[in-house]
Amino acid sequence: MTAEAAAEPLNFPFKEAAHQRESALFGMWIFLATEVLFFGGMFTAYTVYRYSHWQAFQEAARHQEWYLGCLNTLVLLTSGFTMALAVECARRGNRGWLLGLLTITWVLGAAFLGIEGYEYHSKFGEHLVPGSGFHFDGTDPGGSELFFVLYFTMTGMHMFHMFVGLMLILFFGVWTRFSPRETAMPNRFEVLGLYWAFVDIVWLFLYPLFYLVHPR
Repeated sequence: MTAEAAAEPLNFPFKEAAHQRESALFGMWIFLATEVLFFGGMFTAYTVYRYSHWQAFQEAARHQEWYLGCLNTLVLLTSGFTMALAVECARRGNRGWLLGLLTITWVLGAAFLGIEGYEYHSKFGEHLVPGSGFHFDGTDPGGSELFFVLYFTMTGMHMFHMFVGLMLILFFGVWTRFSPRETAMPNRFEVLGLYWAFVDIVWLFLYPLFYLVHPR
């Protein structure tokens, strides 16, 4: 994976490559800060309602397929590793490895969505989707329904961010394939890598909250 480091073309109004890189990364960090606030509100709601409906959340969590959550965690962490390698290849200007690693990352991300979609489908079959068709035999069906409201909302928003990330990977991958100049723009791949890392981190919080913290 050895290659010369790629030189980032300077764009207006930047006069130094370091300034251009720092500006790109700073812009992404600002965006991610707003995303932390967005997800932070949902995590706060989860915390409040978990303690308000402790028993109901315990009962509802027993219907979660922990092994699917574990599998998705492994898939997503592996995709984070391949994305980090892809960013390094972009820095070195190694176009071949960059395309290969982006492809692997995309496939792993798509597998994550497929596994999560299968889990959603199983919830429909068990009538655990909030709404008029929701059915749960427990001490507090309303509290259990609230658990699944939070589950579908929070994991659904995470899946949306995953989908956006996959579209970005596809876009940059196609651009790299047909435009060799794109390989000489590592800043864009660093920004993409930051976004993908954020998606990974969010899941690392969602997984224990919905799959692990409740005794079985």
